[in-house]
Amino acid sequence: MDHKKKRSITRGIILTVLILAIAYTVFTTAMKDEVEILKIGAEAPDFALVDLNGNTHRLSDYEGQGVFLNFWGTWCEPCEKEMPAMNRQYASFKDQGVQVLAVNFAQSDFEVQKYVANMGLNFPVAIDKTKSVFTAYNINPLPTTILINPEGKVEKIITGEMSEAQISSFMESIKPE
Repeated sequence: MDHKKKRSITRGIILTVLILAIAYTVFTTAMKDEVEILKIGAEAPDFALVDLNGNTHRLSDYEGQGVFLNFWGTWCEPCEKEMPAMNRQYASFKDQGVQVLAVNFAQSDFEVQKYVANMGLNFPVAIDKTKSVFTAYNINPLPTTILINPEGKVEKIITGEMSEAQISSFMESIKPE
């Protein structure tokens, strides 16, 4: 095979790989937009996560109760600041039909268990190891809290740190009648 023919074949292969790479990038970018943005009033996506005690929590199991769904990470300073207030308010509201479920962003069991023990948290904490719940709820940034009413609809989406007064008010707003 002569030199020109080899060069022509090599260029053809490189061009084909380049076209495939561009097509893949365009396709994945287009599909990323398929993740529906969660809206107030929408049905909250159901999920199942296992907490640190081995109990499975399905959102659908909480029908008829308000759910204070908090997404967080151990490295997140605003998350750390609001956790004690969430814990205190959970103690006040859990017998009134408001549940707290804290969902950690794919950290190790060891990191999360140590954090929860140090903070003395009493509400269920689950780790979203596959990030599927984070994706379903389109979570960004941390902390983000989704208030879900007793009918299973998204009542409010809060991004950023909350004060204890806000947490109390939000829990009151999703309390069953």
